Amino acid sequence: MNRKSTLQLLFVLFAMALVMVACQPAEETPDVEEPTEVAEEPFRVAFVYVAPIGDLGWTWAHEQGRLAVEREFGNRVETSYIENVEEGPDSERVIRDYAESGYDLIITTSFGYMDPTIEVASEFPEKWFVHISGYKTADNVSTVFGRIYQPRYLSGLVAGAATESNIIGYVAAFPIPEVIRGINAFALGVREVNPDAEVRVVWTNTWYGPPEEKEAATALLAVGADVIAQHQDTTEPQKAAADAGHLSISYNSPMLDIVGDSVLTGPVWDWGIKYIDIVNRILAGTYTSESFWGSMNDDVVDLAPFSNRVPQDIQQVVAEKEQLIRSGDWDVFCGPVIGANGNLVVEEGKCLTDEEMLSMDYFVEGVVGEAPAQAPTGLGE
Repeated sequence: MNRKSTLQLLFVLFAMALVMVACQPAEETPDVEEPTEVAEEPFRVAFVYVAPIGDLGWTWAHEQGRLAVEREFGNRVETSYIENVEEGPDSERVIRDYAESGYDLIITTSFGYMDPTIEVASEFPEKWFVHISGYKTADNVSTVFGRIYQPRYLSGLVAGAATESNIIGYVAAFPIPEVIRGINAFALGVREVNPDAEVRVVWTNTWYGPPEEKEAATALLAVGADVIAQHQDTTEPQKAAADAGHLSISYNSPMLDIVGDSVLTGPVWDWGIKYIDIVNRILAGTYTSESFWGSMNDDVVDLAPFSNRVPQDIQQVVAEKEQLIRSGDWDVFCGPVIGANGNLVVEEGKCLTDEEMLSMDYFVEGVVGEAPAQAPTGLGE
């Protein structure tokens, strides 16, 4: 090949190379990701339960409160719970585990969790703790309860009118002021409509003990009780009464829906109202430690719907007494209140103070059973 031909070939190859380079796709400039907004961490709430949710009573009612919180706040709040936590050292371990796991609010729902709650709260001052039914507070610990004695009194009106044997059985948990106050309020309602009736108390020393509670109810029925009331977590006393063809007053939840119309009515809780209020105020930065004892006007406590076995005239009596309570003009432990030992505890024109009600350790007239102390005299203001 001569020199001229060689130059021509090189020129052609150079031109082809230029064409190939031109045909290559242009290198794409990588997309620059826009900065994304970091999702806010949900507020975390833990619930510690003393019994299973399936008790259909105390723990079931708290669980409805937890679910109400979830419905109210959606993704802004994350909740968790643990069932069947025994009071004492085991509860302290569970409460501490929740605090160490990053929960912002821990709600402990049994009286025996009081000291463990206070102990763990002292180790985590940046966390909030709410204890149900206790009396000890701290800068980051609140106590929450309701004046359940008010609807208990109203349910006593129903029971007093319903009994034919004038013996009403009361299956009771532990002899602490909360339970004793409820028994006394119930008895005052019973005696308001039926001065001849008595309330016989059997202690089971259980919050959740289905066999013991059913056995206690059965024993009371065997000695002539034809209405059974209770202060525990289960429906077993109501079932025992129904099985024997008798009536009952429930507690915690509207057990009429579960057992049947032999359950005349009963005091019930709505924990969701207060739980939502607490979370709202913590999120707003306005919450401070409190000792909350809500009344029927706060809607935390109420009376369950009536069975069709409750006569209209008794329903009317209950409605009138409820209105009197809600008006603030009168309360259950306003005088005269007479003790089981005959002492005049509160004279007419006076009412027990909150402190006196919260430390109640005696029975009133009409209650038969063992109480820690005898009724005093000269209380109220």
